[in-house]
Amino acid sequence: MKILIIEDEAALLSVIRDALGREGYITEIAADFDQALDKISTYEYDCILLDIMLPGGSGLELLSEIKKNKKKEAVIIISAKDSVEDKVNGLDLGADDYLAKPFHLAELNARVKSAIRRKNQNGDHKVQWRNITLDPDNRTVVVNNADLLLNRKEFDLLYYFVTNPNRLINKTSIAEYVWGDYTDQASSLDFVYSQIKNLRKKLSTAGADADILSVYGVGYKIS
Repeated sequence: MKILIIEDEAALLSVIRDALGREGYITEIAADFDQALDKISTYEYDCILLDIMLPGGSGLELLSEIKKNKKKEAVIIISAKDSVEDKVNGLDLGADDYLAKPFHLAELNARVKSAIRRKNQNGDHKVQWRNITLDPDNRTVVVNNADLLLNRKEFDLLYYFVTNPNRLINKTSIAEYVWGDYTDQASSLDFVYSQIKNLRKKLSTAGADADILSVYGVGYKIS
């Protein structure tokens, strides 16, 4: 799962990034309005942590842009501005949550998990795809009531596919989601094929009622 942190305070940004990284998230950062707008317009995320006051513009303008483009990311505003008016404005514009600074990292992590659950999992703690059950909080997978051991990248791949059922996803989007932004600049995306091949084999061996189909020259989808 991938999170974009939009925050101009370098020390806080680093602390948040390290904390979420320890929880297993892929994290990307933006420290000003223009950089954040470029990231939001170009890449996909599960959750965006959004500061209101940014060099070059307002986080609320970015939130409006997210909603105007019908992007599905969960958005949590993190701001030192703790007035009722700011909270109401942010929530009215479509934010999923509002967390006032300073905050405990444990609370931030809980809010992120909750927001992603609501957006990707219909509020459920687990994701079900036929005879496959994923528990994102604990990063575990069960197939036919038996545990399936996946590494971090394989789990993220499977989660991305089952939360986008029957959607044809191109290789670049898969690489960016699992390995981070700017993998579109890599000279080769062969590592995507290699990881998907390993995941397919594990799913087949476990008797999973699903397959990751390859569409030549385009990408993959679960079916």
